Amino acid sequence: MALSRNTDRKFLELHGNKWRVVVPVPRKAQAAIGKTKLRQALPTDSLAEANRLKWPVVANFQRQIDRALRPDDHLEKALHLAQQRRDAVASTGDAEPEENQIDDYIEEIQGPVIAEDEFGEPIYDPQREAAAHRFADIAYSRATPFTASRAKYEAQLKVAPRTKADDARAFAALIAWCEREGIPLFRETFGRREAVRFHDDFGASGGRHPVTLNKYMRRLSIFWKWMLRRDEVKTNVWQGLTYAVPHETDETEERPFTDDELKSLLRGPAQENMHDLMRLGALTGARLEVLVSLKVGDCLNGAIRFKAAKKEKGARFVPIHPDLVAIISKRTEGKSEEDHLFPEWPPVIKEGSLRERSFKASQDFTDYRRSVGVTDAVEGKRRERVNFHSFRRWFVTKAEQADQPESTIASIVGHKRQGMTLGVYSSGPKLDQARRCVEAVILPEVSDVIVLPSKKPRAQR
Repeated sequence: MALSRNTDRKFLELHGNKWRVVVPVPRKAQAAIGKTKLRQALPTDSLAEANRLKWPVVANFQRQIDRALRPDDHLEKALHLAQQRRDAVASTGDAEPEENQIDDYIEEIQGPVIAEDEFGEPIYDPQREAAAHRFADIAYSRATPFTASRAKYEAQLKVAPRTKADDARAFAALIAWCEREGIPLFRETFGRREAVRFHDDFGASGGRHPVTLNKYMRRLSIFWKWMLRRDEVKTNVWQGLTYAVPHETDETEERPFTDDELKSLLRGPAQENMHDLMRLGALTGARLEVLVSLKVGDCLNGAIRFKAAKKEKGARFVPIHPDLVAIISKRTEGKSEEDHLFPEWPPVIKEGSLRERSFKASQDFTDYRRSVGVTDAVEGKRRERVNFHSFRRWFVTKAEQADQPESTIASIVGHKRQGMTLGVYSSGPKLDQARRCVEAVILPEVSDVIVLPSKKPRAQR
């Protein structure tokens, strides 16, 4: 006897005062899905209403499970046979042997006839038959999955770990959207219209700044450009698809510290390592990541060697400012060249972590900065207008106000120098020119500086 909607709890569980759908994931599909159960909340506390609403959700979950269970281990074989067939057609114009092999595989995947319909036509297991159709489309080059050359693309991708993670997230978002919208994941059928639809839906999903959205769109475009160069697609369907970024004004864009803000920061109370780090940031204009990555061997012979960062082509040498001599001496004395200048912020030890070494230092500085009242939040923006990078902006501002040449300032902070002559042919200013520029930047005087003992280094997980 069938249960009524008022008593049937199949695929349902009470969560708080609302019902939610729960579908167990078969063991074979758990690795692919990453869960043992799929859950989705329903907007009702009525069991009868929950029974009415649950079935579309159950059907969607079942499709996810079916995709995880389907025999896609045939993909590589289908791609291999497709290439063999194309090669045969190109060389001899006859691919009958290859096509016979494809047909044999199709029959094997399709499996035996399990019944006949009213007209005597064979009926196959639906899941195996669907897999056979996918295999045939790929092997006969009617359809090529997005993922066909994805591994090759990722292997040649020479970018920072965070950028590689952004690339993977963008691709995963596209795959998830296609599956949700029922759009086949094939190069041949995914065109400009589908790309525009994804662009519109992705932008309307909320929670991301247009700059972040554009970053993901750019990663998809780069993947399609790579496939275009290999003649795997006919066009870059993402060309020109971007999101409008709100215009930044003097009231919203990030800025240098004011001298009063710098005094508040330099006065303390801060731990000794934070005092040292802030002064290095202010008097070198260097980025936080390269500062905390310095080793003792990078601080020899009166200059600091900063490793290349962002789009810099190579390491650069910055003369040590007179106000930094005592700090550098204290942090290098009695240490080997391979010792870290800032052991208080050790590297991340978790293998595969996307965190930069500066992650904890950035957190510590943000906490300290806010504790002394140096803040400048903008409504609707995650980042404040001031952060550690404001030391870099302050250095550039003070060097410019001291009438130092723009090209020399650019060389010191690692910016690309403008023009063919300086940007391509010049190897940069001499060290004495750079020293004059660095020494022209003067920290504001502060008194009653409060220095707290540095905490023991703690490994980042």
